[in-house]
Amino acid sequence: MSDQEKPFSEMTEEEKAEAKRKAVEEAKRKAAEKKAEKEAEAAEPKTPASADDKAKAAAAAKAKAAAAAKAKAAAAAKAKASGGAGVSDDEKAKAIAAAKAKAAAAAKAKAAKSAGGAGDDEKAKAIAAAKAKAAAAVKAKSAAGGAGAKPAEPAEETPSPNQPLLDKYVKTIKGNLGEDVLEDSYINRLAKDVPTLVAKRESFYKLAEFLKHNEQFSFEYVSELHGTDFETHMEVYAHLYSYKNNQPVAVKVKLDRDHPEVASVTPIWPGANWPEREAYDLLGIRFTGHPNLTRILMPDDWVGYPMRKDYEPYDVEV
Repeated sequence: MSDQEKPFSEMTEEEKAEAKRKAVEEAKRKAAEKKAEKEAEAAEPKTPASADDKAKAAAAAKAKAAAAAKAKAAAAAKAKASGGAGVSDDEKAKAIAAAKAKAAAAAKAKAAKSAGGAGDDEKAKAIAAAKAKAAAAVKAKSAAGGAGAKPAEPAEETPSPNQPLLDKYVKTIKGNLGEDVLEDSYINRLAKDVPTLVAKRESFYKLAEFLKHNEQFSFEYVSELHGTDFETHMEVYAHLYSYKNNQPVAVKVKLDRDHPEVASVTPIWPGANWPEREAYDLLGIRFTGHPNLTRILMPDDWVGYPMRKDYEPYDVEV
């Protein structure tokens, strides 16, 4: 018994599907034939046609509808043979891949939109960095002034108001004590332009006496005295003041770092007693002729001098 003779209720699911497909195709074929007949009738001339013309037109319409039905049937058969309802495996795969790509693009766009603030910040930072780099390059180029530009001449330093005072000190000292007493002299711009004398170690005490007792100087007050470790050498610095002349002066002396020793000026200015003991206590500078050169801050049995640059504590826990 063929599929057409078997009752629909007794057919399998596949047979039912096939019967439905054939019914749909038959309905489409009949609809196409009717449509073709209508088109042929509409195309007939208004004047009455002969019986032969009508027969020919009807035959042509039927042939056209039959050809269309055959083409559709062939396409359906081809789709069924490929294993799908008109869609091949390759086409399915392409459609799935296209859908996945579209979903991924949508997710990426959404993420970019949600992170728009961070992206704008990064762009702004990059733009600012580029502008700063360009500005620095322009500044460097303008500073260079071109390959052949001459370097700018340093501005002329204004003479210190205390320069005449220093000249007077040096002239008087050399005229009375000799040319070899001073090692150097200068205006200390970093200390209120105080006139500064650098004495030789062996002439330090003689110069101190002269500054104290000479009537042109009368530096009766030592306002400061301290030692300093410069690693290459030690140095003693004394700041003096004359109330009689209302004038300052600074006296420095450089000492050998391994054996820092110089004459004490305590006999000249008793106020130098404790400052010299402090320099001895913290730096190990010995002041010969001092009446009581002992430690003043650290215990008598302390090992080393804490203000030296190479000082290492004897007791590591201290």
